[in-house]
Order: sequence, then structure tokens, then C-alpha cells
Amino acid sequence: MYKWILGVGAYLLFKNFFAAVIGFIIGSTIDNYYRVVGHMRSQAQAEGRNYTNEELFQLYQQRSRNSDVQTILMALSAAVMKADGKVLKAELDYVKTFFSQQFGANFNSSHLQVLKQFLDSSSIPLEEICSDIRMRMQPEVRIQLVHYLFGIAKSDGSVSESEMSVIRRISDLLGINSVEFESVKNMFYRNVNSDFKVLGIEPDATDEEVKKAYRQMAIKFHPDKVASMGEDFQKGAKEKFQKIQDSYEAIKKSRGFK
Repeated sequence: MYKWILGVGAYLLFKNFFAAVIGFIIGSTIDNYYRVVGHMRSQAQAEGRNYTNEELFQLYQQRSRNSDVQTILMALSAAVMKADGKVLKAELDYVKTFFSQQFGANFNSSHLQVLKQFLDSSSIPLEEICSDIRMRMQPEVRIQLVHYLFGIAKSDGSVSESEMSVIRRISDLLGINSVEFESVKNMFYRNVNSDFKVLGIEPDATDEEVKKAYRQMAIKFHPDKVASMGEDFQKGAKEKFQKIQDSYEAIKKSRGFK
């Protein structure tokens, strides 16, 4: 809410696009704070506790420092890489390329050591990690994470059932609904109905329903939604957006409508 109030307010006040962007960013930070604090307050009440606002803010600060984003992503990457019982060079190269482009100089050998630790561990605490991600990241970014994980799985040419199972579990833990999951899945794991699944609809949808679904998906998953993330996240978002467009064009061509 605040991101739109401050973004639009800044634009109306200063008549400047960059002022609107700054207002939007500040508002997003405020929205994220209230979202995280609200979640912690509900959790505390469910456990019979009662935090003051000051205590909640301290908990929020502490929670925000618990894990860096690189470590979180390494854990999820390892979960997918070890899903089928073997870690392939293609998967490792994919992860290294992604992190190099995403984090630049902030990505170093220590992160690869963290990846190795997760790969060598007998289990990865996905519930705790995904809970942390849900508090840190907006839905659009979480969906893009699933897109990234499918990229790892597909890096060797195909997505195995075991990899699919792990990614589905992570998606569920991240709070991503089944329609959104199926949309991303069918960009990597295609069948005769994949173009419809990418748009989140069934093959018997009318032409108008197809058009409506495309418009909704195009707005929801526009690359601008993750503009604040790194280069590789934006690249992945553009690829996802292009696949949405490709699926729509394929349906249009097969049905013969404009």
C-alpha cells in the first residue's frame, strides 16, 4: 500500500519519474517491515506471547541479519542439485554463472564452500529457509526463485521426477499457489497442454478467456516486477515473460484468432 501512496505522491508532488521511483522503493521498504512484523505478531499470539512494538522491531532487525541472500540461495540450489542423487558439472556451472552475474564481486569462493557444505549435509532445513524467504521477499521474487531452480534442474537437458518433487515442495513452502507453479513448470517440462498451463488456464478455455489470462500474466510477471534485483534475476524474468508471450502466440496461431 505505502509503495503506491509514496510512489504516486512523489510523482504528483515533484512531477518527476525518478522521485516516483524513490518513493516507491521507500514505500516498499515500509510495506515489507509491516508485513514481517505482522507475521511475527501473529506467530507470537499463536504461541501465547505478546511483544511490544520495540521488541518486534528488534526481532525484525535480528531476523533480517540471520542469513545473507547468497547463503539462502545456495541452500535451495543444493537441495535441487542433490535431489536425484548426483551433482552434475552442468548444474554447478549454471549456479556459478547465475551467482557471478547476480552478485558480481560479492560472490566468492566462500559461497562455493557454503554450497559444498549444503551438498555434503544429510538434510537441508527447507522449512526454516523458505519461511525466512517468505518474510524477506515479495511473491514476484519468490516465483522467480522457482524459475531459477527449474533452470538448475534443466541444465543437464531434462528435469527428473525427483528434482520436480523437490522444487514443488520448495514452491509450496514459499507460498506459491498451484497455478503459478504449473505456469513456471510448463516452461521447462512441456507437453501438449503446456501453452495453456503457462497461462494458468485449461485447454477448453474460450478465446476471450485466453486473452484475459494473457493480459493478467503479462502484467503480473512483467520484468519490471523484479527490477530491484540483480542482472541475472532480471534476465530470468525476461525469459519467463517471453515464454508467456510465446505460449499466447502459439495458442493464437493454433486457434486462428487475433
